[in-house]
Formats: sequence, structure tokens, C-alpha cells
Amino acid sequence: MSVVEQYARAHIVTDTDLVEEEPVAVPVVLRYDPEDDPRSVRVGLPGTQERTIARALLEQGLRAPAGTGEVRVWPCGRVQAVVEFHSSQGVSVVQFESKTLLRFLRRTYTATAQPVIH
Repeated sequence: MSVVEQYARAHIVTDTDLVEEEPVAVPVVLRYDPEDDPRSVRVGLPGTQERTIARALLEQGLRAPAGTGEVRVWPCGRVQAVVEFHSSQGVSVVQFESKTLLRFLRRTYTATAQPVIH
């Protein structure tokens, strides 16, 4: 089994987005290491440590709101998905293109030789 790593761009949603006309996309690293934890994926955001998400939660959140506690995921319109991270430092809201997350998830299932999601 091999590590799956995918570079993506995402929007970190903040209060300043209400003032700006166009939010700025930032580089993000999506990472899956089946030997480290086959049930989780990691999201590397700029300026912070990697955040861990259950792979099943990410998949569920692409179709309908999912999660409670520290991580929540939900679809946002037809082409975007939102991942919300809660911690003692506050809340980070990250908006991705759904197809980017779906492509990444498909690659993780291929890496572990499990059925590919549709």
C-alpha cells in the first residue's frame, strides 16, 4: 500500500471574506497513509499543523451534512464542500471543490484496494 498525496487549492472562510469581493485560494495538501491510519486522511493547511478527518466522514459529507464535535463536513451548492475544524483555538472553515475531494478519496480507496466510491 502506498501513500496518497494530493495538492489542492481551497478557500479559508473568515469574517474578512464578507468585505472582500473575491476570496483568495490557498494551497492545501491532502494526505492518506494506509499504514499510519487506514481510516483517516490528513489536511495540511497553511500556517497550521495537519488536521485529521475520518475518511468515511469526508465521504459522507460530500453528499449530506456529517459530523459532530471537532470536524464537520457538508456540501455547499452543487460544486463545493465545506470542512469545519473546531479546536480550543477556534474554528477553521475551509471550502473545497467537491470534485477535488472526490478524486482524492477515489485514489485512497485504490491505494487500499477497496471498492471505489461513486
